[in-house]
Order: sequence, then structure tokens, then C-alpha cells
Amino acid sequence: MARVTAKNKASKNKAAKAKAKTKSGKKTAKAKQAKKIAKPIDLYYWATPNGFKISIMLEECGLPYNFIPVNISKGEQFKTDFLKISPNNRMPAIVDPDGPGGKPISIFESGAILQYLGRKTGKFYPSDERARVEVDQWLFWQMGGIGPMAGQVHHFKNYAMETLTYAINRYINEVNRLYGVMNLRLKDRDFIAGKYSIADMAIVGWVNGWERQGQDINEFPNLKRWLETMKARPAVKRGMALGMELRQGIDMKDPKVQAVLFGQRARAS
Repeated sequence: MARVTAKNKASKNKAAKAKAKTKSGKKTAKAKQAKKIAKPIDLYYWATPNGFKISIMLEECGLPYNFIPVNISKGEQFKTDFLKISPNNRMPAIVDPDGPGGKPISIFESGAILQYLGRKTGKFYPSDERARVEVDQWLFWQMGGIGPMAGQVHHFKNYAMETLTYAINRYINEVNRLYGVMNLRLKDRDFIAGKYSIADMAIVGWVNGWERQGQDINEFPNLKRWLETMKARPAVKRGMALGMELRQGIDMKDPKVQAVLFGQRARAS
């Protein structure tokens, strides 16, 4: 039997480390190469709470993307090419050139996009069914609750040409109730579904507008802490800053702008 001396052992350890380093270097090189050849996702976007959801997710995942502005105040959401991607004439929407099977895929509706990106990357959207249900229910809570209700506050409180007190109070009170739901939920956890997820990304842009929604964030200490934590994340900062300069100078009470945004009816074709 060969005798293993301290010198031989050290030599073997050194060789093993060198081999591991070489393998690690190859993996790093492959990862870098994969990153270089990754095709960017086309993001059709305008700087709104719904748009923020996707810009934040792309930033958090480190996915390359092309920012394609859709100026909703000018009616760019009704262009034929965009309607092929988003038949509901709403942004955000994406086109992923590297979709399932390596073929392009277009997706509209922010919740569907978040889920797709979560599955694609394996990030911020758990594969465990119980954990995923936890995320899904709060994602859909945002889609059917805080988003539409806060949006109605924005409309009647900030954009309506006439003051409708009943409508304003109706939606301010409902948003207040929903803030209370979040505040209780966040009492014993850092994020809405436990771990940071696409559900938090979906909600943050809406809660960030608490002043415009007639709310006092100080009444909801757990929610306030969550909002501050969210806004401190570098990817959230980048996502919520994307395209903000393009909104400068737009008068939301301009009759032409309102006709585009608020006077929509069914299209004939």
C-alpha cells in the first residue's frame, strides 16, 4: 500500500483545487457566454403601476430587454402592430424571442407576464404548489382588488372633470379597507406571501401612490415598513424609474388626452 505523506497529500489537494477552479472557470465562462447570446425581451410599456410590475421583474431577474414606449395618452395602444400583441389594447405586453421550444411568444396582461417570467427564470415564483398558491392568491388579489379600486380613486379624485363626492368616497374607503388587509397580513411576515415574490412586485406601484388615493400610510405601520423595504431594492428603483421622463408635461385633464384614455368603446374591427 502506498504511503500518503503530508507532501503527497498537499500536492493532491493542490491538484484537486486547481481542477475545481478550472471547472468553475468553465462554468463561469459558459454562463457569461449564455448571457451574451441571450436575446432581449421586447417590453411594451408606459410608466404606470401596471407597467412597473414587469419592469421590476425584468430588473430583478437580470433579463435583457428592449424598452418600447407605448404612449397611452397619444393612443399608441391602438396601433395595429401593438394590437397583434395585446388585443385588449392595454400595456404592458412582452414578446420573448426565446419562448417555449425556442420560438417567440407574445404575452399581454401583467399577471400572466409575471407568472411566465417566474416560470421561465425560476425566480420569485415558487415551484412548490402550496407556496405557489400563496403567491397566486395575492397576485390575483392585486389584479382584482387594489389595482382596480385604486385606479378608480385616481380617476374620480384626480382626473374627472366634475367632482362626484359619492364616487370619490366610495373608492377611497374601499382602498382604505384593502390597505387594512395588507397591513394585517404583513404583521408577522416581511413580504405579502412570506418570501419576496411577483405578488410584491405587482402591488408596490399601486401602494406607492397612497397620497393620491386619499390615504395616510402612517395609519398602516406594517404596510409602510413593507413599502420602504420594497422601494429600497435597487431593481425596484430601476423598474419604477423606467420611462418616467416621458410622462413629463402630459396634462391628464386635456380633453384630447381624456378622449383617448377614458372615452373608449368597442372597436368595429
